[in-house]
Amino acid sequence: MANKNTRRSKRNDYYKIPFAERLAIIERSCKQVSRGVFFSTVIIITSFLPVFLLTGQEGKLFHPLAYTKTFILLVDAFLVVTLAPVLISFFMRGRFRGDEANPVNRLLERLYEPLIRWCIRWRKTTIGFNILALVISIPLILSLGREFMPPLDEGSLLFMPVTLPDVSNSEVKRILQVQDKIIKSDPEVLNVLGKAGRASSATDNSPISMIETIVLLKPKSQWRPGITKEDIINELNNKLQIPGVTNGWTQPIINRINMLSTGIRTDVGVKVYGQNLDTIYAFARKIKNELQGIDGVKDLYVEPITGGKYIDISIRRDEIGRYGLSIDDVNNVIESALGGMKLTTTIEGRRRFSVNARYAQDFRDNLEALKRLSVQTQLSGPIPLSAVADIQLTEGPAMINSENALLRGTVLFNVRDRDLAGTVRESQDRLNKMLTRLPKGYFLEWSGQYENLISGERTLKLILPIVLLVIFISMYFAFRSAREAFLSLITIPFALIGGVYMVYFWGVNLSVAVAVGFIALFGLAVETGIVMVIYLNDAMEQLVAAKGNSSTTITSADLREYVIKGAAKRLRPKLMTVCVSLFGLIPILWSSGVGSDVMKPIVLPMIGGVFTSSIHILLVTPIIFLMSKEYELRRHGKIDTLEVKH
Repeated sequence: MANKNTRRSKRNDYYKIPFAERLAIIERSCKQVSRGVFFSTVIIITSFLPVFLLTGQEGKLFHPLAYTKTFILLVDAFLVVTLAPVLISFFMRGRFRGDEANPVNRLLERLYEPLIRWCIRWRKTTIGFNILALVISIPLILSLGREFMPPLDEGSLLFMPVTLPDVSNSEVKRILQVQDKIIKSDPEVLNVLGKAGRASSATDNSPISMIETIVLLKPKSQWRPGITKEDIINELNNKLQIPGVTNGWTQPIINRINMLSTGIRTDVGVKVYGQNLDTIYAFARKIKNELQGIDGVKDLYVEPITGGKYIDISIRRDEIGRYGLSIDDVNNVIESALGGMKLTTTIEGRRRFSVNARYAQDFRDNLEALKRLSVQTQLSGPIPLSAVADIQLTEGPAMINSENALLRGTVLFNVRDRDLAGTVRESQDRLNKMLTRLPKGYFLEWSGQYENLISGERTLKLILPIVLLVIFISMYFAFRSAREAFLSLITIPFALIGGVYMVYFWGVNLSVAVAVGFIALFGLAVETGIVMVIYLNDAMEQLVAAKGNSSTTITSADLREYVIKGAAKRLRPKLMTVCVSLFGLIPILWSSGVGSDVMKPIVLPMIGGVFTSSIHILLVTPIIFLMSKEYELRRHGKIDTLEVKH
């Protein structure tokens, strides 16, 4: 009992360290970890290189995140080798106790040491479990859906129905009023504002048949229990089934972004290019019929190419010759009656306005009245327009769309209740079977969010191998050993295990946001691995200092004990590195405000990956390190020690 109390007393004693010795300890400790911490910071910055190369919508969204983190880490990398040692020398003074006096440290080591001993004893089983978890994660990630960006809840809806191209102003006004009343009757709707046709802007080419209604929703706390935004859309869509009207649902901001970036106002569009409008429209109708019934395809609609109503006036040359008229004489009458003739100019201050005159709309809308339009002749007096021209109503293109000097038709649809890539892939398979061969000069092009998805994936695939190479080179400079760099690099695939499991069981599709989360995870996983390898190498230096560097003096048992000592050493700062990341990220999982839809896919792989990479680093990295040192001892008769110097 006396000896036990003596050991406890010594363990809890405070020691006064002389000033010179304290500075020497601080200098030695900073040299030990500063190189690893500096290069781990460089690695985290390097891992964000793919984010900087993103363009378009995804680049504008994630560049601020990448720049903010990069500038913070650049300052951190500078301070860790300059200011941090100075501050430590100022504030770490007075009396000190050893790590074994810390109750948290004693508890962690008491739990960790038996576990690492068991893992080293059953090393093949431990490594096998890790490899099995990695293998299982491969089919899981392959089964995940893919989309460009997770849908961001803007807190409002945009209802975009379209009707027939020849709809009248009075009819579209009536439809708009009926729709607004139905939408406003929903309990979750706060305000409704609709418009038909184009705004007073030269960039808005919306026809009168296109209606845009912004639906402002009440706060979610005022919604009926259990109802979601998708339920509101489905409920309103069922109420708004009007003959001749095709409904479309989206959100105001993403709709404008889609239209500006791709020219498509829905999630996905199939552009049909060709030389003849009738042929393009026929192909577009076939595509629509083929896409109907595909799971995930919603609001399917073909942009009308025909259907516009025109008054076709064909002048009969033989008849105007009989009356002594020219084509210009008849055209002047038609222009004055229908288009309007400039009479004079009025001046108001510094502004000038033309004053035009033409027949009233009731007359212009009446085909029989147009036929009776008076044309003055020199010989026969006034004659009706029908005497010298054929007047009839004909159908033609309501709007002619072109792109890259080619006529274009479009099949539009949104994607709901399914991932974007899976929906488009199934649609492409169907169309490839139907359209085995297109006429010369005709081709299809997929646009919308799918176009952005392909562009983002292409950028990430090109840059990721370069990033891994730069990370490997940085770790090589940190350890001055390719073997130690590779030992830390293999933590990346095992970090992916937890990220894949987290994304899979949370039910999130792969997207650019998830990719950014995995990119951030690379740096975090490597950082913790570097700290572990630094302490394992420090344990090897202590072993060589105690027993020499020879196979005759070092046994496998010695290697095992010193590896366990190095792994358990400074267990608290290793776990702090992990816990700081987890404690900062986990609250985002329960966030529900605007923007949480994008933040959650970013942090999900980071949370799961940090957890599994920590298990790998604490349990598997010491095993692989021990096996490499045993191999060196057998092969070369000594072990390589990596003394970290500046």
